[in-house]
Amino acid sequence: MSNYDRNAYMPYGQTATQAQIDQGLRSFMLGVYNNMVLGLAITGVVALGLFMLSVTKDPALAAGKLKNGMMLTQFGATLYTSPLKWLVMLAPLGVVMFLSFRIQNMSAASARGTFWLYSALVGASLATILFVFTHASVARVFFITAASFGALSLYGYTTKKDLTGMGSFLIMGLFGLILASVVNLFMGSTALQFAISVIGVLIFAGLTAYDTQKIKEMYFESLGYEHAEKLSVYGALQLYMDFIGMFQMLMSLLGNRE
Repeated sequence: MSNYDRNAYMPYGQTATQAQIDQGLRSFMLGVYNNMVLGLAITGVVALGLFMLSVTKDPALAAGKLKNGMMLTQFGATLYTSPLKWLVMLAPLGVVMFLSFRIQNMSAASARGTFWLYSALVGASLATILFVFTHASVARVFFITAASFGALSLYGYTTKKDLTGMGSFLIMGLFGLILASVVNLFMGSTALQFAISVIGVLIFAGLTAYDTQKIKEMYFESLGYEHAEKLSVYGALQLYMDFIGMFQMLMSLLGNRE
């Protein structure tokens, strides 16, 4: 019997034993984390690859220069200093909205492929972090984020406390955070940016625990293998965005600039 067989989700005493239910849940959550980690790997590879293609140390090959003196190739100047930069910034938003609204009507394979595309587009956008911060600090903050995420997700998976109320509050806080970030694009306030980063870390930390618990509960509502596969992709998307959000906020607080 497949670990995603619907019988594995049935309450104890009907068609599945508690051991089968627990095994099915573990397999489901492992699929969620595997999808998420692969998404992060795609993001990292794309970000590093585009960064390497975008910078040069040879003045003869430079087509542009950043404020910190880093020289850009023609490819880098086109991608990150021309109007094309807006496409790089906004494309991930369009894809994630499409995936979120259409996943129920997509096959599991299509949903997973769209998630991989989204991860690659986020990598193209996040490559700019490598232009601004030292690579050592990027690596350090990544491992801090990974450790924090792991602990918070474990808490969300194991806690018996209902986090629904906290989740509703955090989602409202996230909308406020987005609004404040948009406002600060025009204000350019370092104090406001610091406050946004601190509050953002707290919000994404809470969302990590909340989303993990919510994904765990989704498992029991699945309607068979194909549906469970799509829920696995959707869950990976939620945790991926929590991780990326926390990483960006921590980079703003802890990253060392070039």
